[in-house]
Amino acid sequence: LGRMLTFLPQFCRGMNYLHENKPAPIIHRDLEPSNILRDDSGHLKVADFGVSKLLTVKEDKPLTCQETSCRYVAPEVFKNVDYDTKVDVFSFALIVQEMIEGHPPFSAKHDNEVPQAYATRERPPFKAPSKHYAHGLKELIEACWNDNPAKRPTFRQIITKLEAIDNSFSHKKRWKVRPLKCFQNLEAMLKKDHSSASSRSSSRSTGSL
Repeated sequence: LGRMLTFLPQFCRGMNYLHENKPAPIIHRDLEPSNILRDDSGHLKVADFGVSKLLTVKEDKPLTCQETSCRYVAPEVFKNVDYDTKVDVFSFALIVQEMIEGHPPFSAKHDNEVPQAYATRERPPFKAPSKHYAHGLKELIEACWNDNPAKRPTFRQIITKLEAIDNSFSHKKRWKVRPLKCFQNLEAMLKKDHSSASSRSSSRSTGSL
């Protein structure tokens, strides 16, 4: 989990760069695990821009499951409506949940059934033990796949939230170790003091004979 919290902000910075692109934001529209690559230096990269588009470019028809990975696509993409960069935020939520749950969203459903599930506000259930979700991460996922795109955070906001979650997780992890280490140090000190006291007592006894 700690490694995941380290890698996710890297990915989000890449997406934030696309979304804050000038003169117009770039929408990826096909984010899925296979499109997130790690280079030799360990940094995450976003790949496959086959169906990406500029926010300002209008389309005559919505995307289909033949053109994109519909299991990770926001419901508004399949409708004949305007949408923005928040569709990538929706996909991000599903990817993060899959990383924790260990299987694709709605793995029991066929690909063509998943968009309808999203359209009716159904979301993949959280089944992994709660300890697998750092405090605040589950709430962030739920915010990112909100049915209302306007209520989904931007990637810039997600980065800030992830950094706070990581800091909290790392702090708790340290405190889980430190009390034990401090206790061990205290035990060593007590043993040392006891040994010194015994030695002094023995010396006094020897000196009195």
